[in-house]
Amino acid sequence: MMDWKSLPAFLAVARGGSLRAAAEQVGGTHATLRRQIEALEARLGVQLFRRGADGLRLTAAGRTLLPQALEAETALLKGFNAVQGLDREATGRIRLSADPMTAHYLLAPVLADFAALYPEIDIDLHLSYDIDSIEKLETDVSVRHVVEVEEDVVGRKLFPLAIGIYAARDYLDQKLPNAGPKGQGLEWIGYGNVPELLGYVENSPFPKARIRHTIPDPQMHLHLVRAGAGMSVLAAWVQARFPELQRVPGTDLDERRSTWVLLHQDLRRVRRVRLFVDYLCAALLERRADFIGA
Repeated sequence: MMDWKSLPAFLAVARGGSLRAAAEQVGGTHATLRRQIEALEARLGVQLFRRGADGLRLTAAGRTLLPQALEAETALLKGFNAVQGLDREATGRIRLSADPMTAHYLLAPVLADFAALYPEIDIDLHLSYDIDSIEKLETDVSVRHVVEVEEDVVGRKLFPLAIGIYAARDYLDQKLPNAGPKGQGLEWIGYGNVPELLGYVENSPFPKARIRHTIPDPQMHLHLVRAGAGMSVLAAWVQARFPELQRVPGTDLDERRSTWVLLHQDLRRVRRVRLFVDYLCAALLERRADFIGA
């Protein structure tokens, strides 16, 4: 394998004519350059320089190597110039992760506006209710609604994300007047054996309402609630987006979670990421009332 550290040493000596002059060019010591030249000569099995009265001169082998070394140097510099400052450009891709509900109903117009403003930046969007790890480089930027951020990341805490119990207005008008004192006669749309969500049922004014179905997808809950299938635990912004829904009377909002925009600390100086995070945070703050259920 080629020792690329020896290539600048060879070119510096060829240009300077001596180890001392070459050392001044590359900011090293003549002893270091001597070792690098000797290592290169040992690897190639030839002598590259011959000492004369006026310094070091290239041998025939050295003169043969010189144009190839210059060509390699040119190619390397061209590569450096191509990537230099690339992270400061408003171009490239950004990996974004978010939960499907937030992405479908709240992020889509934000991403569309950003794409129109920065046509050279593309978004790779991963939708999941699981949390992609920023520390493990599974994503660049993440929109999360959590009680606490447990990863070693940087980010912005924007506002609370309110969670509430919602149903269609027509459903409540028909069912609520005839419901029992603890919700008998009403229906919950079930998420399955999820302790936190079962806790909402138990601590609500309707612990005796029947839990029907096992549906782990919140977006399907939204569709069923809108269709009048029962009550469910949903983000408070659904009421602003779908006026046929209403927070069930007698229930409170849970504001323990907050909405965060998170990223890897190494990406803070990458211009495309910084532009995107700034734009995303500003756009979400404009929609603050939707998120907090105001």
